[in-house]
Amino acid sequence: MQSFDFSKDFFNLFGLNRCYHLDSAGLEVQFRALQARVHPDKSAHLSDAEQRLAMQRSTLVNEAYQTLKSPIRRARYLLSLHDVDTQEETNTVMPIDFLMAQMELREAVEAALQAQDISALDEQAAHLTTDTRALEAELAEQIDTVQNYQAAAGLVRKLRFMEKLAEEIASAYDELDN
Repeated sequence: MQSFDFSKDFFNLFGLNRCYHLDSAGLEVQFRALQARVHPDKSAHLSDAEQRLAMQRSTLVNEAYQTLKSPIRRARYLLSLHDVDTQEETNTVMPIDFLMAQMELREAVEAALQAQDISALDEQAAHLTTDTRALEAELAEQIDTVQNYQAAAGLVRKLRFMEKLAEEIASAYDELDN
């Protein structure tokens, strides 16, 4: 493991092209193979310094994998490689139609929760999933094909709104299960 290169970007680490659209199954295979090579247990017999280095390698591989397997984290990472900040904390400006749709979906989730109506909650979750997949497809287009990274940053901000709504839906399911 002396040749492990900590300076590689996450895509390069797994031997993948730098693009939003990637083969999830291929990523999983590459992760397992790489993790088998760098797992700290393989270094248990080495010096303390070498064991710490093995832990750092394993941590980096895990962080890279978690980043690349998550669509929103992968997009953020790709944009950062192009020196684009998604400005999720500072730029909350969204198109009014998007915000209205988000409000309506939140209200529908709250109504389903109040009525304890799982089928209505399922409907809202399905709607959100469809909208999220459409936005992810648009994000892939902006990053991989058009290379409009500023537009992609705006889509990441939208996806963050949707991610929060997905968390609210998951909480609503948990509340209905109790």
